[in-house]
Formats: sequence, structure tokens, C-alpha cells
Amino acid sequence: MDAGILLEKLRAETIDWVILAGFLLKIPDHLTQAYSDKMVNIHPALLPKYGGKGMYGSFVHEAVKAAGDTETDITIHLVNEHYDEGRIIFQASTPLTADDTPDTIAEKVHALEHRYFPEVVASLL
Repeated sequence: MDAGILLEKLRAETIDWVILAGFLLKIPDHLTQAYSDKMVNIHPALLPKYGGKGMYGSFVHEAVKAAGDTETDITIHLVNEHYDEGRIIFQASTPLTADDTPDTIAEKVHALEHRYFPEVVASLL
């Protein structure tokens, strides 16, 4: 769907907030401007350390493992015109062990996401 048509539909339905859940595509500038401070996304690691284009899913978890980090995180942030650079709203972490793999790191991240994302979104609305 064309982003202009999407914006028209959002406005026609009087949508106040856009809640994304790990959305990977770059949001067009006119949408981020229309929903400035009203569009939120979740990232499966600490921002800004593990953010930016190409840092998603298993790529993030592999980077965390390669860095030897002792914890992993989630970041809930506002969306702006740059990948993963919107204002951070909330971060939470969980410990890692030397035995953790990118797959077990992903499981720990999913647990954090399921625990905190609904609460944070509810607090914004």
C-alpha cells in the first residue's frame, strides 16, 4: 500500500498511535512526521549499541554473543526518520551465561518483550 494512502486511512480512522512490534522496514518520513512522538517500536537489544540498518533478529543476537556481553536487553523507542534512533522510552535486561547461544539469547529477549511491551504500550495510551 502506498504510504500516502496509508496516512489517509490512518487519519480517516482517527488513529492516535501507531504501535509496531519489531517492524523492519524504514517508515517514510511523512508518516514519522505525522505521528511524531506517537509511533513506537521494540528492538531486541540495547540501543544505540546494537541498532541501525541490518541489526535485527538473529543478527542482533549473534552480535551480542560475539561481543561477550553478560546481559541482553530490549529497547522500546519512538520511531523517527532514522533506524533505531528515536527517543528511548524503556529498556530492560536479563543476564546471559557463557553457554548462551544466539537461539537462547532470542528466547530470553522474547520473554522480556512479552513481559514489558504490553505494559509500556498501555502506559503510553
